[in-house]
Amino acid sequence: MRQAQRIQQQMEAVQASLAAKTVEAQAGGGTVKVVARCNQTIQSIQILPDAVNPQDVPFLENLVLTAVNQALAQAKEVSDKEMGSVTSGLSIPGL
Repeated sequence: MRQAQRIQQQMEAVQASLAAKTVEAQAGGGTVKVVARCNQTIQSIQILPDAVNPQDVPFLENLVLTAVNQALAQAKEVSDKEMGSVTSGLSIPGL
């Protein structure tokens, strides 16, 4: 029981740490940048003014989508690695 409480406290600490860590992804050669927190939320999206052409809105939307997906994938990798260090060696379903 104490081990479970200790693990829960460690997991809460890791989750708080992940909320503070960020990763950045780019698309279109840096035209679109997305910063994601490692708790799977988006912190910011930056689009260079040069990228905005009314005729190219679908292209810009695709760049944003690509950058967001890359940022979230990177954030998940960091999260999985850090949560794995807390639960390593344990057989806990769902973790």
